[in-house]
Amino acid sequence: MKFGYTIAYVPDVPASLEFFERAFGLQRRFLHESEMYGELETGGTALAFASHGLAEMNFSGGHVAADTSTRPLGIEIGLVTSDVHAAHARAVAAGASELAAPKARPWGQVVSYVRCPDGLLVELCSPMDA
Repeated sequence: MKFGYTIAYVPDVPASLEFFERAFGLQRRFLHESEMYGELETGGTALAFASHGLAEMNFSGGHVAADTSTRPLGIEIGLVTSDVHAAHARAVAAGASELAAPKARPWGQVVSYVRCPDGLLVELCSPMDA
């Protein structure tokens, strides 16, 4: 078994791709011509976005949409950076909501949390060996 990708269901795939490009400096890998699916270049494992319409096609019982939930979902996207303070400020300037400002943790990491306009929760953290 190998972890292949994470797909986040969002209201507007191109908008989510553009936000992640602006806020976190990630590069777009792919956007399907239907604009219902797209991926970001993140290394060995892709971070992908699919439309709520695609989710409705895949899950007959429905799904919880992060953008309409008043609280963040119980899952996060973790992005590792050597400068959490700068990354956090960039994300907030791009339109993310601050949930927790950068803070040094007892195990040696600096960690912060933001919520993206599409409702996704992102942890920004320094490498464990930092």
